[in-house]
Amino acid sequence: MRSNDMNRRRFLVAAGAAGLVLTQSPLALTLPAQAKGLAPTPTMRGGANNYRPNAPLVDRLGSGFWVTGTVRRAGDGAPLSGVRIQIWAATTIGGEREPRNHGSVLTAADGTFRLETEQIVPNFGEPHAHLAYDDGAFKTVFLRPVMPSARDTSVNADFVLAPA
Repeated sequence: MRSNDMNRRRFLVAAGAAGLVLTQSPLALTLPAQAKGLAPTPTMRGGANNYRPNAPLVDRLGSGFWVTGTVRRAGDGAPLSGVRIQIWAATTIGGEREPRNHGSVLTAADGTFRLETEQIVPNFGEPHAHLAYDDGAFKTVFLRPVMPSARDTSVNADFVLAPA
């Protein structure tokens, strides 16, 4: 057998053994960890426009249009139950400042939320909703999802919250 083949074989055996030791020993715990899971949702520009702290919990703000979404914890993606999400928008009954267009809902056990409202109408040329999380256990997030069309009858916004 040629010496080059023997050197290559020794190298491969040694590299394999080193890899096995690193993955099976406490030394593996000291290697840099890679980021896992879900990253937090960043606040969107314009999301806090016409915000009112502590909007009341409501069953609905009208009919014909649905605002839906989910709320999960950053990292492990676990659904968050009982989290208050505030929702407001310009609708057929008035603009974003109209009190009847502001309300809050709580997430269900699976982290989902939904609120029926009047039809959302364009404001500054874009049909959009505003949603917020601001209760303190997690970092505040404001979202402003824009609908593709003013004829849409729903909009979805998902939150991934990081601890405060």
